[in-house]
Amino acid sequence: MTDTPPASAPADPAGVHAFLRGITDSRPGDGVVDLPWLSSAAHRVQDDPGTFLAWLESILRNEESVREAAKRSYWHPNGFAKMVLHASADFRIRLHVWPESVEPSRGESNPHSHRWEFASTIIAGEGMHMVEYGETTEGGELHTRYWYGVDPADPAALRPDGQARLRKLRAPHARRGQVYSCDTEVVHTVRPIDERLTATVVLQGPHRSAKTVVYCLPDQTDDQPNGELTEEDFRILVKSVVAAFDKRASS
Repeated sequence: MTDTPPASAPADPAGVHAFLRGITDSRPGDGVVDLPWLSSAAHRVQDDPGTFLAWLESILRNEESVREAAKRSYWHPNGFAKMVLHASADFRIRLHVWPESVEPSRGESNPHSHRWEFASTIIAGEGMHMVEYGETTEGGELHTRYWYGVDPADPAALRPDGQARLRKLRAPHARRGQVYSCDTEVVHTVRPIDERLTATVVLQGPHRSAKTVVYCLPDQTDDQPNGELTEEDFRILVKSVVAAFDKRASS
């Protein structure tokens, strides 16, 4: 990749960047954004990561693009960044970054589902380890069940709904060069395979449900606020992903 030009340079003098234009133009004629299309879009990133990285660099070259992306982004309580690079009515493109750590990140350690379908692929690092769960009446591990999005007065609050026992259904790995697809029925945890910087590109579809479920161990608190992600955080993280990709490509 090339050195990042000054922040005042235009993000894309020709208009929409080739990466985003290609993703947008690949949508079905009826405009329906479903899991097969999200998976296909994630494969575009997997097959041509250089074009995606060029788009990242074009975002960095535009102060307004950085400002808007940072406003949409945040630090997860478990120490990784969720950055929204593109947001439209029917899909989002997110970059999740786990900075290098002396210990493997816990990722998203509470079993949870999503209100939307998504497909993701690895852009930096070795990959992600997932565990998928289901409720059971016997065995498993006891958790407190919470619902997210059910309180009109505070949609971001977790509201308790009794207890449930969870059993592991499967433990898939998503390594670099693979795509992981997930619908709204899947309950899972996610963490990087190792302690090195890891980044995933997430293609997120529209909301299919108003609520989603989160499970916490009985001794865990449900008070897990997100952290502010600054414009400088955004620049540092994106540059670190580009550098990690460049290092891998040249080795």
